[in-house]
Amino acid sequence: MTVAETSFAAIDFESAGIRRGSTEVPVQIGIALMHHLEISENFGSILFTEQPITWAAQKVHGICQKDLAGAPRLPDLWPKVHDLLHNRWLVAHGSATERRFLRAFPFHGFGPWVDTLKVSRAVWPEKNSFALGDLVRDLGLEGDLRQALPAFRWHDALSDAMASLILLRRAVADAKIGNENAHLLLRPDATEYHRLKAQGLPLRSRSRSPARRALRKEDFPQSDI
Repeated sequence: MTVAETSFAAIDFESAGIRRGSTEVPVQIGIALMHHLEISENFGSILFTEQPITWAAQKVHGICQKDLAGAPRLPDLWPKVHDLLHNRWLVAHGSATERRFLRAFPFHGFGPWVDTLKVSRAVWPEKNSFALGDLVRDLGLEGDLRQALPAFRWHDALSDAMASLILLRRAVADAKIGNENAHLLLRPDATEYHRLKAQGLPLRSRSRSPARRALRKEDFPQSDI
């Protein structure tokens, strides 16, 4: 299956924040879908929890305790989440949080995972920052984002999920891998990024390696493809 033929589901969570002695929990979920590199369905919801939202977290995403009233708990959304994620490749920008929160559904079997943070380091190794917002602005993708999601705003779960999806689509275009095996996305080669980082010079002054070379089938054993 090629990259262009793959169905992707980008997912993002906003959390109640980190509080000593308690486990971090989600307060919002966002999922955006893409097939044949075209954006399709999306879904977002506030999530109920009894755990207080920390002041720091509220300052980031703007969700306060009263916003949770009447919202479903994450496990209550299993039918919808399963319908959206089943048989699709999952996308997230730094996927650790999303993987952790999806453990609310034991043995869910979702995946494989495409981490756009790792893909970005392979395709654009010379970038000064690989934060999602910085990449979107640097690549001029804000217009595409607002076209796909008119109510887009940073640190909203659906908006951030959509941003990851738009970023992935741009990476595929820049690397010219739409017709390559989709497994290229699972282990992108960040060798050039690490080489440039080790030089300790301003990244903008460094030569750029061709994006196509960063994701190539020769970098992967045949058993992975």
